Amino acid sequence: MSATATAVRRPVITAWSAVSPFGVGRAAFTEGVRQRRDTRAALAPSYEKTPEPTACLVPGFDVRSALGRKGTRSMDRVTGLTVTAVGALLDESERNRRVGTGEGAAFALGTTTGSAQSMMDFTRDSLTGEQPFFVDPAQFPNTVMNCASGQSAIWYQLKGPNTTIAGGRAAGLHALNYARRLLASGHAESVLCGTAEEFSPARAWLEHHTDASGSLPLGEGSSMLLVEPAAAGDQPVLAEILAVELGVVLGEDVRAALASCLRRALAQAAVTSEQIVGIARSCSTGRAGADEVLAVADVLGETAAVDLAPHELIGDTGAAAAGFQTASLLAYAETHPSEASGRVGLITSVDRTGSVGCALLLLH
Repeated sequence: MSATATAVRRPVITAWSAVSPFGVGRAAFTEGVRQRRDTRAALAPSYEKTPEPTACLVPGFDVRSALGRKGTRSMDRVTGLTVTAVGALLDESERNRRVGTGEGAAFALGTTTGSAQSMMDFTRDSLTGEQPFFVDPAQFPNTVMNCASGQSAIWYQLKGPNTTIAGGRAAGLHALNYARRLLASGHAESVLCGTAEEFSPARAWLEHHTDASGSLPLGEGSSMLLVEPAAAGDQPVLAEILAVELGVVLGEDVRAALASCLRRALAQAAVTSEQIVGIARSCSTGRAGADEVLAVADVLGETAAVDLAPHELIGDTGAAAAGFQTASLLAYAETHPSEASGRVGLITSVDRTGSVGCALLLLH
């Protein structure tokens, strides 16, 4: 990496955690990635009205069991997953809680719609009840996409800016870019940056009717990063955020749009293809997924970088995908320090709505 690139003080990732089909917490995710464990399993009878018999679910997850009975009576699954992921990160160390909460702590969450199940259930009740207004008002907050981020702020005293960003599979990159802007503008001293997606019959049927490829089981979960300005001293840096680039597909040329993002990111970070040690692709399938692979090959050429591809293990996690891709790179750096330290990880994302993006992380 050039002297110019290293001289720039970029934001850094100092902690992370995940609630995933591997289990709750950073250790469970890291071990699952290390083992390359497939989490696909048959659905319980309670999910009998779904189009597919298997999925990749957070094992044994129940909102009340995870968070207790107080304040969870009306909490839906995606909110429970998010609040649990935030708690797992903050509980990992005293420093995480000190830096990640309070007046200067912002929250940026990537999603698509929040909970499709909550939206559909509430709408159905308004149509099938004796009167349209005979609905449970306690369920209404679950119908807006920023419910999970708002509940997380209430639970953990996150008093800075609170933002939910819709972006499909690229939502995690949008949230990461927003976190960079909050820090650069001085609007936050730290940012909890995450993604979330739940499995539900509503989401399963939506995906069944809108994603013709359907070759991956659906997954769920929430990932969380603690992002801070770079500082001297004993800051526990796991990775530096070198670049985040986002784009829009014109026509159907996914390959060209993503290749353009990749070239801009590499130029901005002054990184060459030889410095990239790992690539975490999104879970796009069909033609878009093939174009994603081709775009990376167009820009990087033949590369010895490790293909992490977390979707092969935890399924199509929708809006949580880019967050889990980032977690996969950080887990790889933790388990392969001699290979990864001082080198760069690449995240690429393609969403069927026409959003593409990539990020480069300097791994420590």
